[in-house]
Amino acid sequence: MSRNLSLAALALGLALVGGTALAQQHTVKAGAIRYQTDAKTDGIRGVGIPPGADADIGSATTFLFTYEYAVRPDFGVELVIGVPPKITARGAGTVAFLGEVLSARNVAPTVLFNYHFGAPGDTWRPYLGLGVNYTKFTDVKTPYGWDVEMGDSTGLAAQLGVDYAVNKSWGVFASVARVKVKSKLVATGATVLETTIDFRPTTYSLGVSYRF
Repeated sequence: MSRNLSLAALALGLALVGGTALAQQHTVKAGAIRYQTDAKTDGIRGVGIPPGADADIGSATTFLFTYEYAVRPDFGVELVIGVPPKITARGAGTVAFLGEVLSARNVAPTVLFNYHFGAPGDTWRPYLGLGVNYTKFTDVKTPYGWDVEMGDSTGLAAQLGVDYAVNKSWGVFASVARVKVKSKLVATGATVLETTIDFRPTTYSLGVSYRF
């Protein structure tokens, strides 16, 4: 009986230790994110479109929200979402005189698998993440009356970040990420225009975190 009680006590102790190590399994973050594009296209093609027609793609800043679940003290699964930023495009090359030709919002949920260096309770904890991004373009508008469709995109995402613990629950974070986003655009009007946009965005995030 005594041996059984000892084994039960040991099992309970191990369970408590394990529970303490992962007592804070959830982290939510909120802040600002800069969506910096380095976009390239394969040119704008279509009947009546002059050679050298192209487009410049703008950048945007928006609000960021993430949730991460700690599978282990050094490994977590993170969902990144945000308020869809407004991305604009202006004519370039031989059609630069057109000015702004397009605007759209990109809904871009991202799942990341993060490895956290150091140990829980450390003041500074760098982390690396790798995952998948899905981008859907909505609210696509143009001042020229074209019917515009932009294809969805699925691609790899990678991030490097650091957490700073203010206390046991609250902290601040900063991260930089690279995302693969490519979309085929088809605009139908008096003629049909086509191009493929490789957005090649880099994102810069800064905000506060809460662990529980």
